[in-house]
Amino acid sequence: MIRRILTGVVAAAWMVFLIPTFSSAETVEVLGVKFPRETVIEGKTLKLNGVSWLKKFGVVKVYAVGLYLENPTHDAETVISSQQIKYMRTQYLTSKATADKLQEGFVEMITTANPAALVEAHKADINTYASWLDKDMAPGLTSESIYVPGKGLTLIYQDQVKGTIPGDAFAQMYYQYNVGEKADKKIREGLLGLEK
Repeated sequence: MIRRILTGVVAAAWMVFLIPTFSSAETVEVLGVKFPRETVIEGKTLKLNGVSWLKKFGVVKVYAVGLYLENPTHDAETVISSQQIKYMRTQYLTSKATADKLQEGFVEMITTANPAALVEAHKADINTYASWLDKDMAPGLTSESIYVPGKGLTLIYQDQVKGTIPGDAFAQMYYQYNVGEKADKKIREGLLGLEK
């Protein structure tokens, strides 16, 4: 019992240390959302690698998103597989992004972007992560993902730490769907800093 309590305290302390601290007054603005050029996570300074946004039907602004890396790169494979802290911040601009739509969309996109065998092997992780997208979004609300080597991918959803999927495999699948070959072209190019 004492060990379980201590484990919980240590985990909570680590989660607090994990929350990003924005360290730069300089920002990049996308659809009215400001992304600082730097943030600090676990004592490491991450730089804004790229930004993008998603619109539906050409007019509905869904979200603006920024990707931060310790070592910025334009190479998708480096983003996907490199052992460095990675942070993605997504700020929503609509109330049409319901929990049901977000959960279904996440499962569909990560499944489409990755090999079938890999998807099957990590079905439980995919479903767990999707289950954390459990509240409707509204303008100004955020979803943040943080990858820390040796620990895994953590989701902070509407300012609440939902949990961590341990290991590297799921994290690589996650970045594959954001910047890999089958990712949304605009999102991919924006996050890689390739959009002109």
